[in-house]
Amino acid sequence: MTNKDLEKALALKALTSIDAENEVEGCYVGDLLSWVMGRANEKEAWITVMGNVNAVAVAKLVDISCIILCEDAHLDDEAKQRAEENGIPIYSSGETAYRLAVRAGKLLGEIE
Repeated sequence: MTNKDLEKALALKALTSIDAENEVEGCYVGDLLSWVMGRANEKEAWITVMGNVNAVAVAKLVDISCIILCEDAHLDDEAKQRAEENGIPIYSSGETAYRLAVRAGKLLGEIE
């Protein structure tokens, strides 16, 4: 599955103009950046409320497929610019992290 597939299936709103089709092989949920940095895996969609430039740096470091801001969390202008420079798609959803993770898990075949 790609980030574009996830965007459509979860009815996500694109916050960046990235046209990449990155493979998504899993999902990670977390807001503590150091924790995410040490535990998230490459090619995962990252569900968080952290819409700042530090989150983009962590996503780049880990090679995250995309960031999904849950609960309509705000994306800073600087973070948006940095994400676009680094090719990291960022999406928004009004849903909670839990609901998004369950839905994504089902789509990715991790949850029955």
